[in-house]
Amino acid sequence: MTRQEVVISDQLEQALTTAMKKCEYDRVFILADETTERLCVPAIEKVDGLGSAYHIVIGATDACKTLCSLTHVWEELGKGGGTRHSLLINIGGGMVTDLGGFAASTFKRGISYINIPTTLLAMVDASVGGKTGINFGGLKNEIGVFSNAHTVILDTQFLQTLDRENICSGYAEMLKHGLISGEQMWAELITFDLEQPDLAKLRQMVADSVAVKERIVEEDPTEQGIRKALNLGHTAGHAFESFALRHKPVLHGYAVAWGLICELYLSTVKTGFPSDKMRQTVSFIKEHYGKMTITCDDYPDLFELMTHDKKNTSGIINFTLLGGIGDIRINQTATKEEIFEALDFYREC
Repeated sequence: MTRQEVVISDQLEQALTTAMKKCEYDRVFILADETTERLCVPAIEKVDGLGSAYHIVIGATDACKTLCSLTHVWEELGKGGGTRHSLLINIGGGMVTDLGGFAASTFKRGISYINIPTTLLAMVDASVGGKTGINFGGLKNEIGVFSNAHTVILDTQFLQTLDRENICSGYAEMLKHGLISGEQMWAELITFDLEQPDLAKLRQMVADSVAVKERIVEEDPTEQGIRKALNLGHTAGHAFESFALRHKPVLHGYAVAWGLICELYLSTVKTGFPSDKMRQTVSFIKEHYGKMTITCDDYPDLFELMTHDKKNTSGIINFTLLGGIGDIRINQTATKEEIFEALDFYREC
């Protein structure tokens, strides 16, 4: 898998112009959702070569991360005269960069694409690392491929447009990066004022967070080993997220935050994670993310959803846990009873 370039910039037009010059292409396509087409695409329309770009628009929110939307993108690429030498620019949140990356990676057996993430979540997670895909069969990211963007442009001006919920959603992935990185980064994250964020400071924290992910992905691009560290909070988190799709969808980062509560509890009882740091982290999550209401009757459904996690082998649910901050323990297992205890802790904390 080719290495992608990640550019952190506050000069979007210049950064995109430079990235496009590094690609050889015959036709340019721009993919956005209904929201980013209106609010974000105008920020790049003056870039040389984009005046004649073919625009593809899909529905907004993760509910549109579907085979139907993917098919629409393929059809529009064909209708617009796309070839194996075309270029797709994905501008939007993680739904757009995931789906757009998958569309580009499979159209004509693969065309080049550039990601311009417009949400904090997409900046620190979805747009970096080469994971692409769609939801399928009621499960998160069930179908997809590993395929790097040619360039990922992180323009922090978009942070000024985000509401509190979307800032919190992306911040959950940053919190995860702090937990798997080191105590200094973790401490900075759990003492940051998330209700009235200092955007200048947040920009630097974004750069630090992306650097953690880049370092891990470069070492293990296809998730055979240490890249599984990035799944902390996600085995339980994806179950919460998929469960919510049946009722009222939740933002990915909120589900990850709730998943962190469960998996830090398992880390404390199974791999010796310090209980004081677990409770400090859980307290931060409680304060800023609330919780999704579940009952004991929901445990079997959540457990069943965990059995479909892509990290599992031979039907055994696989977790990434911690022995301490930065002390990563991949390929950990837990019994059904232990998982139910973690859900008890989530409900009672």
